[in-house]
Amino acid sequence: MPEYEKAMRPEDITRLFVERSNAGDAAGVAALYDENAVLAYPPGQVTVGREAIRELWAKVLANRPRFEAEQPLPTLISGDIALTSTPPKDGTGARAQVVRRQADGSWLRVLDQPEFVPPSR
Repeated sequence: MPEYEKAMRPEDITRLFVERSNAGDAAGVAALYDENAVLAYPPGQVTVGREAIRELWAKVLANRPRFEAEQPLPTLISGDIALTSTPPKDGTGARAQVVRRQADGSWLRVLDQPEFVPPSR
């Protein structure tokens, strides 16, 4: 696997995700996740593990979607665990991730909920 820039702050992961996705780099996106991470995607399903996440993103990125950076909400940190989130640009729902500090001081996603949809009333 190539050497990738590491997320040295929890908020770096979102920027690196956008850069790597827009470059079509599924392996680079997967490198932002812990080996046993859980991704709540596709909607209504979960994808477990870095390799499964890489395979999923390879399929998604084959269509060359374009991602835009979203302004992160304040990060909540407790020791080596942090909660990051962003409001989508379209103003619907939210995105949230739990990240863990690694031994080298970098951060990786362990739980990723990329799409929260408000419950219908």
